[in-house]
Amino acid sequence: MNAAVVKPMNRVRLIYQFVVHVFPLVKQELLEWQRIASQSPDLRLRQQASESIRAKAFHCQGGSIYALYPGVNRAEAVRFIVAYQTMSDYLDNLVDSLEVQDELAFSQLHLAMSEALCPKVTPSDYYLYYPYREDGGYLEQLVTTCQESLKKLPSYKLVQEEAVQLAKLYSHLQTYKHLTVEEREAKMLNWIAPYLTDYPEITAWEFAAATGSTLGIFCLYAAAFNPQLTESQGQKIRQIYFPWICGLHILLDYFIDLREDRETKQLNFVAYYHNSEVIYERLCLFVKNSLEKTHQLEHPKVHQAAVEGLLAMYLSDEKSKDGDIWAVTKKLLAESGWRVILLYRLCCQLRKVKVL
Repeated sequence: MNAAVVKPMNRVRLIYQFVVHVFPLVKQELLEWQRIASQSPDLRLRQQASESIRAKAFHCQGGSIYALYPGVNRAEAVRFIVAYQTMSDYLDNLVDSLEVQDELAFSQLHLAMSEALCPKVTPSDYYLYYPYREDGGYLEQLVTTCQESLKKLPSYKLVQEEAVQLAKLYSHLQTYKHLTVEEREAKMLNWIAPYLTDYPEITAWEFAAATGSTLGIFCLYAAAFNPQLTESQGQKIRQIYFPWICGLHILLDYFIDLREDRETKQLNFVAYYHNSEVIYERLCLFVKNSLEKTHQLEHPKVHQAAVEGLLAMYLSDEKSKDGDIWAVTKKLLAESGWRVILLYRLCCQLRKVKVL
């Protein structure tokens, strides 16, 4: 089903299609990137590339919900989403796992995130300031795979600026977040401060969380399959995904990693909430706004399924049962409605058989 045009569907059928038809495509793409990564001449880069795929495959699985967006070529969408997300996860490992804390090196590496969204741009030397560079062309191939996919979209030019804006925010986050403990917080707050007047409902750390999600980019990509897409529709997607759906995505990610990050002294945005009651209240605000605002978009059921899927996927993780946050997890599930409960149980089963 290489050129499937997906018609609007109810959420139960959408999730069925997601697990039965999209997951195998994701696995196939990841196996190919794993093969390419294994050929990297530098052992350190080879290990980080392979480990990012092994440990973070669920990021690609979750993002590939947009391969079910109406009118999308399913296989092509999975190819782009897996390549872009794999690049994101690989770069995250490079700035987090090899004892490098160089702002210039991190910024240069993350040019890949923006350039992958600019089909006419020649890839830069991403490793220019990084101490390791012999990856056998792995990172550049991820970039060019994304660029080639974007060239096939009839309306990508209308959303390119919005997508690149999100990519640049993501890159700034990854550059500052992984600096030394002594400097990272001040650098981040200095970067975020000018934006906050445009986002009065959220805190600096919630803004930072929202910049860490790739879902807005994936949604813009999917929407660009529509030859009748308008520029204003692209702007509306970006405004609703950022900060609400993107913010919910990463706050849930940090929520389940709270104890682990505390123990390893990693920066965790949920740790800035004063207590579990505030965590619950703020997550509920993001859920509420995410779901309500999807009604302003084309194909709201797809966006709602994405939001409900985020809750189910993250809250079904074993880490959500940690003693510090289990009470919040239970309250979130209780308040989320029967569809999320159904998806939660499905995710629990998928985790048992190691599909998730």
